[in-house]
Amino acid sequence: MMCWALAACSGNTGTSSEATAEVPSNSSPKPIEADSSPMKSSPDEPAWKLDTAPITFDWYINFDWFTSKWGGNVVSDYITKKTGVSLNFIVPAGDASEKLNTMMAARSLPDFITLAWYEDSVQKLINGDMVLPLNELADQYDPYFFKVADPAKLGWYTQSNGNVYAYPNASSSPADYHKYGPLFTSNQTFVVRKDMYEALGKPDMSTPEGFLSALKAAKEKFPEVDGQPLIPIGLHEFTETGNYSLEEYLQNFLAIPQQKNGKLYDRRSDPTYLKWLKVFRQAHEDGLIPTDVYIDEKRLEKDEKIAKGRYFAMLYQWSDFSEINQALYKKDPNKVYIAIDGPANDAHDPPTLAGNGVSGWTVTLISKEVKDKERAIAFLSYLLSEEGNRDLFLGEKGVTYDRIDGKDQFLPEVLQLLNTDRQAFDSKYGGSYMYWMLMDTNKNLEWMTGMDAEPAKQISDWTRGKTVSMSEFENLDPDPTTKEGIAEGKNTRLWAKTLPKLLMAKSDAEFDQLFAEYMNTITDAPEYEAIIASRQAAYERNVEKLRSTLNP
Repeated sequence: MMCWALAACSGNTGTSSEATAEVPSNSSPKPIEADSSPMKSSPDEPAWKLDTAPITFDWYINFDWFTSKWGGNVVSDYITKKTGVSLNFIVPAGDASEKLNTMMAARSLPDFITLAWYEDSVQKLINGDMVLPLNELADQYDPYFFKVADPAKLGWYTQSNGNVYAYPNASSSPADYHKYGPLFTSNQTFVVRKDMYEALGKPDMSTPEGFLSALKAAKEKFPEVDGQPLIPIGLHEFTETGNYSLEEYLQNFLAIPQQKNGKLYDRRSDPTYLKWLKVFRQAHEDGLIPTDVYIDEKRLEKDEKIAKGRYFAMLYQWSDFSEINQALYKKDPNKVYIAIDGPANDAHDPPTLAGNGVSGWTVTLISKEVKDKERAIAFLSYLLSEEGNRDLFLGEKGVTYDRIDGKDQFLPEVLQLLNTDRQAFDSKYGGSYMYWMLMDTNKNLEWMTGMDAEPAKQISDWTRGKTVSMSEFENLDPDPTTKEGIAEGKNTRLWAKTLPKLLMAKSDAEFDQLFAEYMNTITDAPEYEAIIASRQAAYERNVEKLRSTLNP
């Protein structure tokens, strides 16, 4: 994933959760089968060109940290001037799932909806008949959609009824890995504060002993940062579904397989994984993990601590703090966060870090409440096309970019601002996928000339060669509305409650007891075997789907 550009949980779009999330009241639904006079469109011409009258769509973004507005910068103003479309972003002020559930219960949804592909709400929106099939909209109003949409992505998201309701961003198919693989980077990193790490003699933190020793040494040598306690290790937020850092990230750093001999493997029960979870338990016992991280360390609080350099090390998604790291670099290049080799298995196998999968990061859907179906599908087609991605990334030719040395690339002064002050760049230009909802991180690879500035370059370069596709393991959970899906949801929430208890256990023996209780609870449940069978069947379907994309 070209993480330097991602706003995916990054500081590029701000992190405030104060934006309001009012439900739009000006929608005028049009049943898809009721309109007898669609715009005259062609498979070879973008339908958006047929109608560029002013229109404003309401667009729900299911992330409380997204604070970007439409208008007032080069990219959004240029796109509105070109297409006539303006956007009113709606963002949850608090719990995103609660806000979306409320809108779904009222069946009062904005025109566009963007949320993470793995959210239960995606299937609930589809099963609840609250969103429109993109393929039917395209057939009726904009056949050009099929020319610009990736067949592999459409195939991946095709439902059992033959319809496609969601289109992903930041998505890479096996064919994309075959074409671009060596260029791909991952967002999963283990980083340390450069000056502290070097002052400690650049210790090896890939072993349990070296990991704990380095954390202890950092706390002893640097007990405070600007009058506040040093935090030896930082992690992602603990949520009702678990913790990214201590699950997928740690498992990937340890190169724990996800399948063995064609059968899904329970990574959570892997001995190496459990050994390292006990390392984190020991870190907690030694006072190296503050208790408040289990309770109230949300994104905003973490950003503030990173900005002050209070963490020595973090097992963390680096795009989340790329803008903050850039600001730290401007103040003092030695006080930035750099990627190093993190936790490893006993054989010291290279980590298997997740790159873009075919599922992408988020998906965008069009609500049945959409005020204008024709303009909506036309605008969606434009955004996911190469033209739309170029506009979203580079902006307006002659203003923010031009053809230089045979390549479309940012003008020098624009690139300089991007590489030195992302916040100012966003405010003035709004490019480099500040509006990321339909970004194609494969298309933009040719526009990246000069975009390898420090400190981002060191981190992204570290992930190259360690990044793999994990598409076959995506979307394995049962339908959340089924008996098995409901049971799986309970299991996930139980694990989220168990994980902090494991880390706060008084001893390894108590850890073992708590973990055994968790496993007994889920394996004794009547739905357990059905869940295993459902996930295995989904995995095998995924393998076949992906094979067909490579051999159409």
